[in-house]
Amino acid sequence: MLRLENVSKRYKTGDLALKNVSIEIPDGQMIALIGPSGAGKSTLIRCVNRLIDATEGKIQLGDTEITTLSSKGLRKARRRMGMIFQEYALVDRLTVMENVLSGRLGYVNFWQSLFRKFPKKDVQEAFRLLDRVGLMHMADKRADELSGGQKQRVGICRALIQDPEILLVDEPTASLDPKTSRQIMRLINELCKERGLAAIINIHDVALAQMYSQRVVGLKLGEIVFDGPPDGLTPEVLTEIYGEEDWEATIEEVEDDEDGNGEVA
Repeated sequence: MLRLENVSKRYKTGDLALKNVSIEIPDGQMIALIGPSGAGKSTLIRCVNRLIDATEGKIQLGDTEITTLSSKGLRKARRRMGMIFQEYALVDRLTVMENVLSGRLGYVNFWQSLFRKFPKKDVQEAFRLLDRVGLMHMADKRADELSGGQKQRVGICRALIQDPEILLVDEPTASLDPKTSRQIMRLINELCKERGLAAIINIHDVALAQMYSQRVVGLKLGEIVFDGPPDGLTPEVLTEIYGEEDWEATIEEVEDDEDGNGEVA
């Protein structure tokens, strides 16, 4: 269970990015964060893993209060939070396997991390994850030889090898074409179900949020203005979040995809 209680974030410029955000995410639930640019979506995710610190409020993962942890305690807590980035955050000169195993750096000692010597069970798990996402045959390829979709799959494996309790996913499809975007969202959805993982996904694509999440949270100017099931995103709600637009077309796109079982060739 992840719990945020009255979380606010004010930057040094005076801008209020989050305002009294309270939300609970139970184990196994995949939620989509939607909202216009500047709504506070990325800020919320970064406050959870303390890439930035909240100005006020409490963030709790299980029995651990994240907001009060020391540096040592935070390093340990971050093992429980798998992060998947928009721009992949891979090391281009390293192989796919080495990038995946970097997700275990928080579990090995200094010398093991320096020489990239990982336990056999970690290597076996890395191979198993690569096989699950269809990249077993690319284990020895350099990361800079991969397509965007392949890089994102490596990033997913790197997050999962941490054995996290929750995935924090920041715009995973922003750099991908529509077909690959659906494949990546479907993969994250399936992996969360298989592992009973909670996930927070910051995503701009409303249709993808509706197709692949169990719950949608809409942010506007740092505040939650919608929290409910995907089918609760009516044209009126989307107008409240984003402003006036022909939202019927977006809803029809989701319904058409569901009629086809959401399959992509």
